[in-house]
Amino acid sequence: MNDRSIRIGTRSSELALRQARIVQNALEEAGLTCELVTFKTVGDKKLDEPLSAIGAKGLFTHELEIALSKGKVDCCVHSLKDLPTESPEGLELGAILEREDPRDVLVVNSVTQADSLMSVPAGSRVGTSSLRRRAQLLALRPDLEVAELRGNVPTRLKKVDQGQVHAAILAAAGLIRLNARQHITQFLEPPDWLPAAGQGAIAVQIRSDDEEMRELLRPLHHAPTDIAVRAERAFLSALEGGCQVPIGALAARDAEGALVLHGFVSDVLGRDPVRGSIPVNTDSPEESGAALAADLRTRGATSLLMELRNSQQLISPQPE
Repeated sequence: MNDRSIRIGTRSSELALRQARIVQNALEEAGLTCELVTFKTVGDKKLDEPLSAIGAKGLFTHELEIALSKGKVDCCVHSLKDLPTESPEGLELGAILEREDPRDVLVVNSVTQADSLMSVPAGSRVGTSSLRRRAQLLALRPDLEVAELRGNVPTRLKKVDQGQVHAAILAAAGLIRLNARQHITQFLEPPDWLPAAGQGAIAVQIRSDDEEMRELLRPLHHAPTDIAVRAERAFLSALEGGCQVPIGALAARDAEGALVLHGFVSDVLGRDPVRGSIPVNTDSPEESGAALAADLRTRGATSLLMELRNSQQLISPQPE
């Protein structure tokens, strides 16, 4: 491996490239030679189609995973929240990097002049294509209009600036990694507002039989982040959640320093959300995620999920 370049697969968006370069720089600092191999996924290409109409998991990861399976790249860098909870056969996560800020943020344009979500004028158009964000937004502010907002982060920011929407909800991590923190009007605080499972974390995917690549990535792995996101993704998996279901999850430290998993599930209009929390067993975080999902199911989440999946009200989602 040291005698040849390590091929790192990544999507071609500016944010994806920034994230891939974090991995590239870390490996090169260890004396390795790397190159980025870029891909456009189905989700990147079909910007004019609702993703729910495309109807497949891994819309932003599948092409990369095929290339990895075929040996065309040595690893792939993903936003962890874009990865389905079940890995394709023969692939696994080789490293989870230290998490950036997992929170969502509010961005407003200069005309709106709001300094918080609650001060956004009634009737304003707020952009997002995330069902999770839509549900939480409408639960707090049913007087706002939620507008579809597709495209990469710079495109969405431009649409806010141009007034196509009055405000938007985005991931803090993306803005921070793109050096666009100045656009943030307000951080939306958990547990009242929950991000997507795994939000803010970068995952490096490898072939399961590539022990050499696994060893090279070991120094990049951040154990505390790994524990937190394993609990979150187990919660998502136990609810059989995907981008068509408004589900949020975050494992975070409480005031006493204990790791607590918070989760919610809702319909797309934010009505009667089911929420809960549970201490995380750091020795088996997946058990904690499954336990919280089971708790929410006993309190109405199962019937809510059935109604969602049988409903025609689903609005097309967008990776966040």
